[in-house]
Amino acid sequence: MTETNLDFDTIINRTNTKCLKYDFAEKRGYPKDVLPLWVADMDFRTSSYVEEAIKKAVEHNIYGYTNIRHGDGFFDAVCAWMQQHHDFTPQERWLVHTPGVVFAICMAIRALTNPGDAVLIQQPVYYPFSGAVKSNGRVPVSSDLVRDEQGNYQIDFEDFERVIVAHQVKLFILCNPHNPVGRVWTREELSRIGRICRERGVIVFSDEIHFDFIWNGDHHVFQEVEESFREFTITATSASKTFNLAGLQQANLFIPDETIRRKLIHEVRATGYDEPSLLGIAATQAAYEHGEMWYASVKAYIEQNIDYAVSYVAEHIPGVQLVKPEGTYLIWLGFTKTGVDANELDDLIVNKAKLWLDSGRIFGSTGAGFQRINTACPRSVLAEALGRIKALEL
Repeated sequence: MTETNLDFDTIINRTNTKCLKYDFAEKRGYPKDVLPLWVADMDFRTSSYVEEAIKKAVEHNIYGYTNIRHGDGFFDAVCAWMQQHHDFTPQERWLVHTPGVVFAICMAIRALTNPGDAVLIQQPVYYPFSGAVKSNGRVPVSSDLVRDEQGNYQIDFEDFERVIVAHQVKLFILCNPHNPVGRVWTREELSRIGRICRERGVIVFSDEIHFDFIWNGDHHVFQEVEESFREFTITATSASKTFNLAGLQQANLFIPDETIRRKLIHEVRATGYDEPSLLGIAATQAAYEHGEMWYASVKAYIEQNIDYAVSYVAEHIPGVQLVKPEGTYLIWLGFTKTGVDANELDDLIVNKAKLWLDSGRIFGSTGAGFQRINTACPRSVLAEALGRIKALEL
């Protein structure tokens, strides 16, 4: 068998498929005819190897309880991918399955902190972080990223430690690489984060779900930056972003410390969740075993999309700032120099440009005046969206 799903230009109609991205505009308060480039899934068919693995599972036609056992090939496939792409060799006993990374964040919050505790994030950041903290009765506190005139973001390490001490933080949710600003944290930056957290007794939940899309620099698995970081780190991964499998509900956590691992497993079981998804397991294993060609092809296509967007904005929308992300397939458009109020901007994007993007404000107060765009779509769709922003003449 050879890979056949390598056409990324054809527009696939996803409407009326119970698709969150396309079928829920009106329910979410948007006009029915908006063009959606918001939630981070792809508008591409996944690898044909994944497709065949799912078909094989379906043809068996029994959808009973599923689990993974030693020697069945699943962990070997996951480990081989991590070794090849991230220089990371996890141990099988570290592995914990959950239906998703956000679910895992909620479990870590419940397992490792108490009601009323502060949980540290770095805004502007993926908005379910703060939502997970609040919904579980904890308090999100932010050490905001610092943005320079060129649009580059950095960590204020003095503030980072100050917030930890001031709020007696026990858990930090790290976004590595960072969504939405696209930073790929350097080894030096991660080392400095880890040393502060180690000294202050802070457990790190490292969300590394976007780690297969790196455009500049190298991704470093946080827990591997220094060996001691394994003692206080949960590393969250999934094939869902890389191979567009989010609907199959399967994530892989690596937790070296036995005490932390047992606490999280206990909290997961308390929800009633037990066995992982049959189709999620089949798809993930096939992706990691056979999806290399598809992955390399989609990655090249998306990078070309990002480069197209950077060039288009520079040439045609000069009032808007766009720095090429170092990682992720998301771009972070800055409108702060246009003079348009953040409320007015959101209204123009939705009701005049007819675009459903992610407003920067939902990523925290420092995101006001920004819009996040998903570039994992046919180039013609991205070109249409950028053309609509140009037509606003901001």
